[in-house]
Parts: sequence; C-alpha cells; structure tokens
Amino acid sequence: MIHVHHSYFSRNAARIHKLYEPYKLFGFIIVLFLFSGCATWYQRTAEFQSAVTAGNFEKANKLLDKDKKQATGKNRILYYLNKGYVEFMLGHPQNSNQYFETAENLIDEQHRNLGSEAVALITNPEARPYHPEDFEVIMINFYKALNYLDLNDMEGALVEVRKINIKLYQLNDKYPDHKNRYQRDAFAHLLMGLIYDASGDANNAFIAYRNAYEVYQSDYTKNFGVQAPEQLKQDLMRSAYNCGFTAELKQYEKEFNTTYKHTPPPANGQLVFFWLNGMGPVKAEWSINFAKQKRGDGAIVFHNDEFGFAFPFFFDSRYSDAERQSIANLQMLRVAFPKYMERPPLYANGSLVLDAKTYPLEIAENINEIALKTLRDRMVREFSTSLLRVAAKKGIEYTARKQNEWLGFAVGIANSLTEKADTRNWQTLPYSISYTRVPLNAGINNIPLQFTTRNGSRNTDQISIEGGGRKTRFHVFQTMDSRQF
Repeated sequence: MIHVHHSYFSRNAARIHKLYEPYKLFGFIIVLFLFSGCATWYQRTAEFQSAVTAGNFEKANKLLDKDKKQATGKNRILYYLNKGYVEFMLGHPQNSNQYFETAENLIDEQHRNLGSEAVALITNPEARPYHPEDFEVIMINFYKALNYLDLNDMEGALVEVRKINIKLYQLNDKYPDHKNRYQRDAFAHLLMGLIYDASGDANNAFIAYRNAYEVYQSDYTKNFGVQAPEQLKQDLMRSAYNCGFTAELKQYEKEFNTTYKHTPPPANGQLVFFWLNGMGPVKAEWSINFAKQKRGDGAIVFHNDEFGFAFPFFFDSRYSDAERQSIANLQMLRVAFPKYMERPPLYANGSLVLDAKTYPLEIAENINEIALKTLRDRMVREFSTSLLRVAAKKGIEYTARKQNEWLGFAVGIANSLTEKADTRNWQTLPYSISYTRVPLNAGINNIPLQFTTRNGSRNTDQISIEGGGRKTRFHVFQTMDSRQF
C-alpha cells in the first residue's frame, strides 16, 4: 500500500484556499478553459516531428527557429533539447553542444515557480515549465560526449560521461521511498571504457568495462531486458590481459565459458560504430478512476481494483475547512496520467561487413524500455500531487455551486475538460543504441551496413572510413524508420 505524504498538501494549502474566494471564481474558470486543449504535445509539434522522421533536418531547424514562443516560454528546455539534437544530426558538434549546454543550465537552475504551480493545481501539469524525465537529463550528456568525440576531444567526452552517473545519484536522492529502477547507466560506463581504451589508458578502461558489466548483470538484464554485449566481454578480458590482471582474466574466462586469445591491436586502427535505431516513445494520456472508501481509523482510501492501487489519505489540523470539504465530497475521481506510446523501429537488427567478416550490432541501451519503466515509477510517486489537483478543482466547484447552480455546473464542465496529463517529452531520442568494433584496413574502407526488418527483409547502406595508424575512430549512424502516429 502506498501512503500519501502530507508535506506537499500543507505547503499548498494557503494557495488553494485563496482559490475558493467567490470573487476569483470567474477568473479561474476562464483560466481553466484556456488550458483545456485536447491535442497532445506530439500532435501540436507534428510538422517538426514529420521533418525529423523524414530526415529533413534543415527544415526541422527552420521550424524551430521560427517558433520564438517555444524558445522563451514554459517549453524552452524542450526547444533547446531539440535544437541540440538537430544540430547534432546536421553535423555541427559545436553548435549542438552550445544548445545542449543551455538546456543543461536551464535544468540545473530550474526552481519551482509558485505561480505556475498554483495554476497547475486547478488546471493540469502542462501549466508548469517542462521538467524533463530523469533519463532525458542523462541523454544530454550522451549527445555532448558524442559531439566531443566528433571534435576529437577525448577529455571533453570523458567529462560528459562522468557526469552521467553523478547526475543519476543526485536524481535518485530525490526518491527516498520509491527508488527508480533506473539508478545506474551501464552504457555510460561502457562508453567511458571505450573512450579510455581509445586514449590508451588500459587501467581505467578495465575499471569502466568492469563497472558496465556489473550494471548490465545486476540492473539492465532484470529491469530493461538488455544483457551485457559480447563485445563488452571481449574488451573486458582484453583490458584485463593488457593490465596484467591474471586472476581477473581467469575469473571472466570461467564466467564467460571461453578461453581468451590475445591479438595485437590492428595496425591500421579500428572503428567503434554506434547505431541509433528508430525513434523513442511519445507521451499520450490515460485516465484511472478511483472510488472512495472510509476506514475505521478516520482515513479515506482511494482505490482502483483493476490495477490494485490503494492510496490512504489522513486528515489533520493542517487542512483547512475548504480542503476537508472538497476531499470529503469526493466519491469517485478520475485522475489523468501520461503514458508512453511506443514507436517500434522498422529494423530489428543490423551488422557491418568488412573483408567477408560480419560484425553484429549489439544493443547496449534500450531507451524505450527505460522510458516506460521510469514513467511507471514516477506515476506511483506523484499520485498525491494528482489527488490534490482533483480535490482543488472539486473545491472550486463546491464553492461555486453554493453561490449559483449554473456557475457550479460551468466549473464542473471546466474541471472535466482540464483534467489532462502532461504529454510533453523529448521526442527526438532514439528507440535504442547498439554498437560494434571493427578493425580497419589502410586507406578508405567502404563498409556495407546491413539492416534486417522485423518481417525478415534486408536493406543495405554504406559508410566510408579512412584507416591508418592505431587510432580508434568513432562513427554514429541513425536509422529514423519507425511506426508513427
């Protein structure tokens, strides 16, 4: 059973009580209707989304530049996230990082706006400035790291990857009662290992690979259905060998049921290839009906039998008469929550081919699954906020009906129309990230890419990478094809 905490209710009690003053009711009804649009965020930004999924990033960039309101309003974090992504896809790493840096700073400086919180209590959460999901905050640093790799700035890339797990610790410190399943990022450790490896730092590469493997085993397999890639296992054994960690190497040989065969680094360097596959989920809305039951200890319990949810609510001296009355009057309530709609990618798997050898692309980060699980965790934590929002609306309706039946009727309609979920999200993220490592030949390497669709058909593409020396090249390739709405 999930207990509703009192702190949020008591902090907002004074503001809610003011909303019950009769002379303010009409103004708030107007506000209610202003926020009663039915379209989701995806539908409201359909032209931009269409340009992105079509790979027309020049058009997508122009559409963002024309949207001055979004650049300065409550959705400006999303604006800068999209600008950073579009510049990334256009191959402008410096511009991209500038926009991502702005988004990151806005998130770091984000404070609760009391005015928008009060409006949100009687309308819906979209009245607030956008608060990114935890994994969206983390993906900023992933893109910044890739931009630094494109600029051949290994230290800059490492700084961004180190930030990821620091941020995750900070984000999860906010949730003492209901910890996220997304507490550590295996791919961040893996990416860190790849960068240390490319820089010639075998010891730190081993530590990062070992940490990545541990998180895949303990967190990712269970929570997100992603197992440790075979390439990671090979790199872990190779870095253990290079560091002279004989005991660790034997341990991993036994665990992986293999015998490690060492080969010298490729004379003409190697390619680390990242595949960003498809598009991540978009938010829509669903509603849950709750029935009220009284309990012997004076608590009111709101329950939903279908999903097995039960939220007890306790009155105490901190609640005003208006709050007590509005909650006591509730018999049934409908609460709107966001939900993710998947956009399954066209391609199920892919590989690179060079010198008649195939290098499979192994999934390392399932962004779609992380999104689904973290939103589910957040929904449970935030029911208390949603209950307060519904109770505040009902309180306004109750006060209005005491003065005028028609006014109360109008407020009731407005309440129904404005019980909406926040459907905003960063919708240009990929569905998943896969990778592989390929040894290169001297000169230009024309490397075929093979992608297999879910129905078994194949499509091919090609990249050209110059080999030479013992340098590691990093390359990012995205396929946009996925189901759209």
